[in-house]
Amino acid sequence: MSNPVVDLRGLTRSFTQGGVTIDVLRGIDLQIMPGEIVALLGPSGSGKSTMLQAVGLLEGGFGGEIAICGQRAEKSNGDARTALRRDHLGFVYQFHHLLPDFDASENVILPQLVSGVPRAEAEERAKELLTALGLGHRLTHRPSQLSGGEQQRVAVARALANKPELVLADEPTGNLDEATSDRVLEEFLRLVRGQGSAALIATHNERLAARMDRVVRLHEGKLH
Repeated sequence: MSNPVVDLRGLTRSFTQGGVTIDVLRGIDLQIMPGEIVALLGPSGSGKSTMLQAVGLLEGGFGGEIAICGQRAEKSNGDARTALRRDHLGFVYQFHHLLPDFDASENVILPQLVSGVPRAEAEERAKELLTALGLGHRLTHRPSQLSGGEQQRVAVARALANKPELVLADEPTGNLDEATSDRVLEEFLRLVRGQGSAALIATHNERLAARMDRVVRLHEGKLH
């Protein structure tokens, strides 16, 4: 049997505001298997983004155990966390966060170059992904020349460029209208499944969550 891509055990996170401690995550246990697409469902403010930050090794302050692709990460140093993110994870956010001075293709090429992929191979991978997302005619357009849906498609391509074992997505279509949201999510899920990646996708949309392999609900700091 395969090992989990994500293995969370007793994950906790608290914040102190005005002398009051707020327990955002209260003992989260979650395993995600290779190729599995899991929806993390919960209303705004329920802690979905905080949980994704934990899984993505984006900040410290968490209690419990975090293992990514079999590697314990909760106590690893900054360099080790950076290597785990670079080698195993891809990220899609509600806002695309594209580099404005680079065109669509370059935004997808750059993370591959950082990972040591040869330029020619990176260019071919970028073209392949963007074409699959319906942007074959927009490769040389900068973000300011693209619609919101097109920008988010570039962000999806960038997240998948290095074929990560795990893709983390935080309300990836939350900034789009319903019709565009449906199209982008469909393309996203198709590509994730096509390359065999696992995914944890935070959303408050029940209809979108139903299209994924499994739904977990975050309520009062616990998963249900």
